[in-house]
Amino acid sequence: MTVAAQMMKKRRARTKLRRRVAGMLAIAVALVGVGTLYSVLVPEPQTAQAQDDPIMVRQGEQIYNTTCISCHGANLEGVEDRGPSLIGIGEASVYFQTSTGRMPAVVQGAQAEEKPPVLTPEEIEQISAFIQANGGGVEMPEESGAELVGDNPARGGQLFRLNCASCHNFTGQGGALSSGKAAPPLEGATEDQIYAAMLSGPQNMPRFSERQLSPEEKKDIIAYVKSVADGDNSPGGNPLGGLGPQSEGLISFIVGMAALLGITLWIGAKQ
Repeated sequence: MTVAAQMMKKRRARTKLRRRVAGMLAIAVALVGVGTLYSVLVPEPQTAQAQDDPIMVRQGEQIYNTTCISCHGANLEGVEDRGPSLIGIGEASVYFQTSTGRMPAVVQGAQAEEKPPVLTPEEIEQISAFIQANGGGVEMPEESGAELVGDNPARGGQLFRLNCASCHNFTGQGGALSSGKAAPPLEGATEDQIYAAMLSGPQNMPRFSERQLSPEEKKDIIAYVKSVADGDNSPGGNPLGGLGPQSEGLISFIVGMAALLGITLWIGAKQ
Protein backbone atom coordinates (compact mmCIF):
# COMPACT_ATOMS: atom_id res chain seq x y z
CA MET A 1 0.00 0.00 0.00
CA THR A 2 1.36 3.40 -0.99
CA VAL A 3 1.98 6.23 1.47
CA ALA A 4 -0.80 8.31 -0.09
CA ALA A 5 -3.32 5.49 0.41
CA GLN A 6 -2.31 5.09 4.06
CA MET A 7 -2.72 8.82 4.71
CA MET A 8 -6.14 8.77 3.03
CA LYS A 9 -7.21 5.87 5.20
CA LYS A 10 -6.10 7.67 8.35
CA ARG A 11 -7.99 10.79 7.29
CA ARG A 12 -11.16 8.80 6.78
CA ALA A 13 -10.74 7.16 10.18
CA ARG A 14 -10.28 10.56 11.87
CA THR A 15 -13.34 11.97 10.02
CA LYS A 16 -15.44 9.00 11.11
CA LEU A 17 -14.30 9.45 14.73
CA ARG A 18 -15.14 13.16 14.62
CA ARG A 19 -18.63 12.39 13.35
CA ARG A 20 -19.23 9.91 16.15
CA VAL A 21 -18.02 12.36 18.80
CA ALA A 22 -20.12 15.17 17.29
CA GLY A 23 -23.18 12.92 17.25
CA MET A 24 -22.70 11.95 20.91
CA LEU A 25 -22.27 15.59 21.89
CA ALA A 26 -25.44 16.55 20.00
CA ILE A 27 -27.40 13.82 21.79
CA ALA A 28 -26.02 14.94 25.19
CA VAL A 29 -26.94 18.58 24.52
CA ALA A 30 -30.44 17.55 23.39
CA LEU A 31 -30.99 15.46 26.54
CA VAL A 32 -29.83 18.28 28.80
CA GLY A 33 -32.11 20.73 26.97
CA VAL A 34 -35.14 18.44 27.26
CA GLY A 35 -34.48 17.90 30.97
CA THR A 36 -34.15 21.63 31.57
CA LEU A 37 -37.37 22.41 29.71
CA TYR A 38 -39.20 19.67 31.60
CA SER A 39 -38.09 20.97 35.00
CA VAL A 40 -39.08 24.54 34.08
CA LEU A 41 -42.39 23.96 32.30
CA VAL A 42 -43.90 20.99 34.12
CA PRO A 43 -45.36 21.98 37.55
CA GLU A 44 -44.54 19.98 40.63
CA PRO A 45 -47.25 17.38 41.29
CA GLN A 46 -49.13 17.68 44.56
CA THR A 47 -47.90 14.40 45.97
CA ALA A 48 -47.28 13.39 49.51
CA GLN A 49 -44.10 14.95 50.78
CA ALA A 50 -42.48 14.94 54.18
CA GLN A 51 -42.85 18.18 56.05
CA ASP A 52 -39.98 20.17 57.50
CA ASP A 53 -40.72 19.09 61.07
CA PRO A 54 -41.06 15.29 61.48
CA ILE A 55 -41.90 15.72 65.16
CA MET A 56 -44.93 17.84 64.27
CA VAL A 57 -46.01 15.23 61.72
CA ARG A 58 -45.81 12.46 64.35
CA GLN A 59 -47.79 14.56 66.81
CA GLY A 60 -50.39 15.19 64.12
CA GLU A 61 -50.61 11.45 63.46
CA GLN A 62 -51.43 10.84 67.12
CA ILE A 63 -54.21 13.44 67.00
CA TYR A 64 -55.52 11.95 63.76
CA ASN A 65 -55.63 8.46 65.26
CA THR A 66 -57.72 9.66 68.19
CA THR A 67 -60.11 12.08 66.47
CA CYS A 68 -60.35 11.35 62.72
CA ILE A 69 -59.42 7.76 61.90
CA SER A 70 -62.87 6.27 62.52
CA CYS A 71 -64.40 8.34 59.72
CA HIS A 72 -61.48 8.98 57.37
CA GLY A 73 -59.61 5.67 57.56
CA ALA A 74 -56.14 4.63 58.64
CA ASN A 75 -54.55 5.77 55.38
CA LEU A 76 -56.69 8.87 54.72
CA GLU A 77 -58.69 6.78 52.23
CA GLY A 78 -62.07 7.61 53.78
CA VAL A 79 -64.78 5.32 55.14
CA GLU A 80 -67.93 4.63 53.11
CA ASP A 81 -71.02 6.46 54.43
CA ARG A 82 -68.95 8.03 57.21
CA GLY A 83 -66.24 10.32 55.84
CA PRO A 84 -64.55 11.24 52.54
CA SER A 85 -60.96 10.60 51.55
CA LEU A 86 -58.45 13.20 52.73
CA ILE A 87 -55.92 12.45 50.00
CA GLY A 88 -55.20 15.63 48.05
CA ILE A 89 -57.23 18.04 50.21
CA GLY A 90 -54.17 19.74 51.72
CA GLU A 91 -53.61 21.74 54.86
CA ALA A 92 -55.85 24.60 53.65
CA SER A 93 -58.93 22.41 53.88
CA VAL A 94 -57.82 20.90 57.19
CA TYR A 95 -57.27 24.34 58.67
CA PHE A 96 -60.68 25.64 57.57
CA GLN A 97 -62.65 22.61 58.76
CA THR A 98 -60.94 22.30 62.14
CA SER A 99 -60.55 26.01 62.98
CA THR A 100 -64.28 26.61 62.39
CA GLY A 101 -65.23 23.60 64.49
CA ARG A 102 -66.88 21.80 61.60
CA MET A 103 -64.48 18.92 62.15
CA PRO A 104 -64.50 16.68 64.07
CA ALA A 105 -68.21 16.43 63.17
CA VAL A 106 -70.75 15.60 65.85
CA VAL A 107 -73.46 14.14 63.60
CA GLN A 108 -73.88 13.37 59.92
CA GLY A 109 -76.00 15.92 58.09
CA ALA A 110 -76.50 17.87 54.89
CA GLN A 111 -73.40 19.85 55.81
CA ALA A 112 -71.11 20.22 58.78
CA GLU A 113 -72.23 23.05 61.06
CA GLU A 114 -69.88 25.64 62.50
CA LYS A 115 -69.23 25.35 66.21
CA PRO A 116 -66.47 26.22 68.68
CA PRO A 117 -63.29 24.40 67.62
CA VAL A 118 -62.44 21.17 69.42
CA LEU A 119 -58.72 21.30 68.63
CA THR A 120 -56.32 23.96 69.83
CA PRO A 121 -54.40 26.09 67.29
CA GLU A 122 -51.28 24.02 68.03
CA GLU A 123 -53.15 20.74 67.43
CA ILE A 124 -54.63 22.12 64.19
CA GLU A 125 -51.13 22.95 62.97
CA GLN A 126 -49.91 19.47 63.85
CA ILE A 127 -52.75 17.55 62.19
CA SER A 128 -52.49 19.81 59.13
CA ALA A 129 -48.79 18.89 58.85
CA PHE A 130 -49.61 15.18 59.09
CA ILE A 131 -52.33 15.24 56.42
CA GLN A 132 -50.23 17.45 54.13
CA ALA A 133 -47.27 15.09 54.49
CA ASN A 134 -49.27 11.97 53.69
CA GLY A 135 -51.99 13.24 51.36
CA GLY A 136 -50.62 16.35 49.67
CA GLY A 137 -52.82 19.15 48.37
CA VAL A 138 -53.22 22.91 48.64
CA GLU A 139 -51.11 24.61 51.30
CA MET A 140 -51.84 27.78 53.23
CA PRO A 141 -49.88 30.93 52.30
CA GLU A 142 -46.97 32.09 54.41
CA GLU A 143 -48.85 35.27 55.36
CA SER A 144 -51.55 35.24 58.00
CA GLY A 145 -53.97 37.56 59.78
CA ALA A 146 -53.80 41.21 58.72
CA GLU A 147 -51.19 40.32 56.10
CA LEU A 148 -53.99 38.68 54.08
CA VAL A 149 -56.02 41.92 53.86
CA GLY A 150 -55.59 43.69 50.52
CA ASP A 151 -55.41 47.42 49.95
CA ASN A 152 -58.21 47.66 47.36
CA PRO A 153 -61.57 46.76 48.95
CA ALA A 154 -63.41 48.44 46.05
CA ARG A 155 -62.00 45.89 43.61
CA GLY A 156 -62.63 43.23 46.24
CA GLY A 157 -66.29 44.25 46.30
CA GLN A 158 -66.57 43.84 42.55
CA LEU A 159 -64.94 40.40 42.69
CA PHE A 160 -67.13 39.38 45.64
CA ARG A 161 -70.34 40.36 43.86
CA LEU A 162 -69.20 38.47 40.76
CA ASN A 163 -68.03 35.25 42.47
CA CYS A 164 -69.56 35.06 45.95
CA ALA A 165 -72.71 37.18 46.35
CA SER A 166 -75.02 34.62 44.73
CA CYS A 167 -74.58 32.41 47.83
CA HIS A 168 -73.23 34.65 50.60
CA ASN A 169 -75.39 37.68 49.73
CA PHE A 170 -74.06 41.12 48.84
CA THR A 171 -72.59 41.88 52.24
CA GLY A 172 -71.67 38.38 53.38
CA GLN A 173 -74.80 37.74 55.43
CA GLY A 174 -75.20 34.23 54.05
CA GLY A 175 -78.23 32.58 52.51
CA ALA A 176 -80.16 29.34 52.08
CA LEU A 177 -79.18 26.80 49.42
CA SER A 178 -80.86 23.63 48.19
CA SER A 179 -81.11 20.25 49.95
CA GLY A 180 -80.93 21.67 53.45
CA LYS A 181 -77.61 23.41 52.89
CA ALA A 182 -76.74 27.06 53.45
CA ALA A 183 -73.97 29.53 52.74
CA PRO A 184 -72.83 30.73 56.18
CA PRO A 185 -72.57 34.40 57.16
CA LEU A 186 -69.02 35.74 57.00
CA GLU A 187 -69.26 37.95 60.06
CA GLY A 188 -66.65 36.84 62.55
CA ALA A 189 -64.68 34.73 60.06
CA THR A 190 -60.95 35.38 60.30
CA GLU A 191 -58.76 36.38 57.39
CA ASP A 192 -57.08 32.96 57.42
CA GLN A 193 -60.42 31.14 57.36
CA ILE A 194 -61.72 33.17 54.41
CA TYR A 195 -58.49 32.62 52.46
CA ALA A 196 -58.50 28.90 53.30
CA ALA A 197 -62.13 28.61 52.11
CA MET A 198 -61.25 30.17 48.76
CA LEU A 199 -58.32 27.77 48.39
CA SER A 200 -60.11 24.57 49.46
CA GLY A 201 -63.74 25.09 48.40
CA PRO A 202 -65.53 23.56 51.40
CA GLN A 203 -68.91 21.85 50.92
CA ASN A 204 -70.89 23.62 48.14
CA MET A 205 -68.32 26.37 47.67
CA PRO A 206 -66.14 26.21 44.52
CA ARG A 207 -62.36 26.14 44.76
CA PHE A 208 -60.69 29.26 43.36
CA SER A 209 -57.28 28.55 41.87
CA GLU A 210 -54.73 31.25 41.17
CA ARG A 211 -55.90 31.30 37.54
CA GLN A 212 -59.41 32.25 38.67
CA LEU A 213 -58.45 34.59 41.50
CA SER A 214 -54.86 35.68 42.03
CA PRO A 215 -53.51 35.95 45.60
CA GLU A 216 -53.85 39.76 45.39
CA GLU A 217 -57.49 39.45 44.30
CA LYS A 218 -58.22 37.04 47.14
CA LYS A 219 -56.73 39.54 49.59
CA ASP A 220 -58.87 42.35 48.15
CA ILE A 221 -61.98 40.19 48.61
CA ILE A 222 -60.99 39.67 52.24
CA ALA A 223 -60.57 43.45 52.63
CA TYR A 224 -64.11 43.98 51.30
CA VAL A 225 -65.62 41.24 53.48
CA LYS A 226 -63.97 42.59 56.63
CA SER A 227 -65.20 46.12 55.81
CA VAL A 228 -68.86 45.13 55.36
CA ALA A 229 -69.22 42.13 57.67
CA ASP A 230 -67.22 43.27 60.68
CA GLY A 231 -67.02 47.03 60.12
CA ASP A 232 -69.39 50.00 60.07
CA ASN A 233 -69.94 50.43 56.36
CA SER A 234 -73.49 51.81 56.13
CA PRO A 235 -73.18 55.49 55.14
CA GLY A 236 -76.79 55.49 53.87
CA GLY A 237 -78.32 54.77 57.27
CA ASN A 238 -79.69 51.57 58.79
CA PRO A 239 -78.36 48.55 56.83
CA LEU A 240 -81.63 46.61 57.42
CA GLY A 241 -79.73 43.42 58.07
CA GLY A 242 -77.39 43.94 55.13
CA LEU A 243 -79.52 41.64 52.97
CA GLY A 244 -79.60 43.95 49.96
CA PRO A 245 -82.69 44.78 47.89
CA GLN A 246 -84.98 42.26 49.63
CA SER A 247 -85.26 44.01 52.97
CA GLU A 248 -85.02 47.46 51.37
CA GLY A 249 -87.85 46.62 48.96
CA LEU A 250 -90.02 45.30 51.79
CA ILE A 251 -89.53 48.47 53.85
CA SER A 252 -90.27 50.63 50.80
CA PHE A 253 -93.46 48.66 50.15
CA ILE A 254 -94.66 48.98 53.75
CA VAL A 255 -93.86 52.69 53.94
CA GLY A 256 -95.46 53.35 50.53
CA MET A 257 -98.64 51.44 51.36
CA ALA A 258 -98.93 53.21 54.72
CA ALA A 259 -98.53 56.58 53.00
CA LEU A 260 -101.18 55.75 50.39
CA LEU A 261 -103.58 54.57 53.09
CA GLY A 262 -103.01 57.74 55.10
CA ILE A 263 -103.62 59.97 52.05
CA THR A 264 -106.77 58.02 51.19
CA LEU A 265 -108.18 58.43 54.71
CA TRP A 266 -107.29 62.12 54.71
CA ILE A 267 -109.10 62.70 51.37
CA GLY A 268 -112.13 60.75 52.62
CA ALA A 269 -112.29 62.80 55.82
CA LYS A 270 -112.15 66.07 53.82
CA GLN A 271 -115.08 65.02 51.66
